[in-house]
Amino acid sequence: MEEILIISNYYPPEKGAAANRIEQLALKLRQNNYRVSVVCPLGNYPKGELFPEYKGKFSVTENRDNITVKRLWIYPSVSKNIFFRILSVLSFSLCLLGYLLFRKTPKKVVVQSPPLLLSFLSVLVLSLKNKKIILNISDLWPLAAIELKAVKAGSFSHKVSLFMERFIYKKATVIIGQSEEILTHVKTLFTEKKAFLYRNFPDHKANTLALKTIENEPIKLFFAGLLGIAQGVSELCKQIDLKDLNIELHLFGDGAEKVAIESLIADGKNPKIVYHGIMDRKALHETLQTFDIALVPLKTRIYGSVPSKIFEYTALGFPVLYFGGGEGETIVEKNQLGWVASVGNFEALNEKLVAIAQLNKADLALMKTRIFNKAQLAFDLDNQLKDLIEKGVF
Repeated sequence: MEEILIISNYYPPEKGAAANRIEQLALKLRQNNYRVSVVCPLGNYPKGELFPEYKGKFSVTENRDNITVKRLWIYPSVSKNIFFRILSVLSFSLCLLGYLLFRKTPKKVVVQSPPLLLSFLSVLVLSLKNKKIILNISDLWPLAAIELKAVKAGSFSHKVSLFMERFIYKKATVIIGQSEEILTHVKTLFTEKKAFLYRNFPDHKANTLALKTIENEPIKLFFAGLLGIAQGVSELCKQIDLKDLNIELHLFGDGAEKVAIESLIADGKNPKIVYHGIMDRKALHETLQTFDIALVPLKTRIYGSVPSKIFEYTALGFPVLYFGGGEGETIVEKNQLGWVASVGNFEALNEKLVAIAQLNKADLALMKTRIFNKAQLAFDLDNQLKDLIEKGVF
């Protein structure tokens, strides 16, 4: 049985798309007869503090679903202060550096990027050891950081990030990217680089539609995920107009904007917005069975980014109201998965909500069935991974 190592900044029991994505990859490689191990930080995300089972420990080795998970120390933080964010990434990166230098590693290694520093140090050591490096790019950094105004164009940190970005692309044996835009960006820098599309498809193991459409309730719109700066849910709550519509907005998740969102809801100005806190994936999916439409927003159009929530929730049968621009917009429109409003245009978003409010529950039930069937065919993780294995990626 061939061995493969995955290096990631996130892994369950942490929550969120990044952790889910890496776990799905690990499980599918295991099902395809690889002996899989994962190196990641002690569990801390999204709260930015170590989970109780990891407090006071420097490292932990676990077995999760026949996958060996090695967790290394990290200084956890989700602070908006750039110093503490860098310190957090640096702490795990240095622990990982020591691990890769002095521990035996398999010949094949999947390296997740971003974080850029983490992937840079990993690729540096692994290239010196002549390992096969499979670079898994989920977002383009530092380009995304510029678009989010987290880094100033032309600054010292920007120039250093550009150097690290080009280094990891050059040294990677093969690249897998979450979007066509990511692959295009890589090819503009390194024309001959082997690069393949690897979407973040879910694996719900659902052969039948489990959603229930309740006739006499308002249309239930929901957002479930990271309440972070990139998603812009706090501003969305200020701008969305549900006053005269038969629609409720329900929020699930945690993150940097949690407190601001709770304050907005507490003032009572928009009673149709409800915050439920964070749930594990299984409980969340059970709770959502009587909901109607998934809201997928981004604060700004981020080149290369395709929110995994598009695949996550259409695979359960939910129509999507997409408010993020870019390649995600094309996917929703091409596959007729729901509605699109121009990113950042709250007037357009509210117009879509007015149109949605005119639907009856029978219309929504038909949409759910059609979208569920479409997603089963178009977003199949097993077929995608099998194709990549046949092409020699792993």
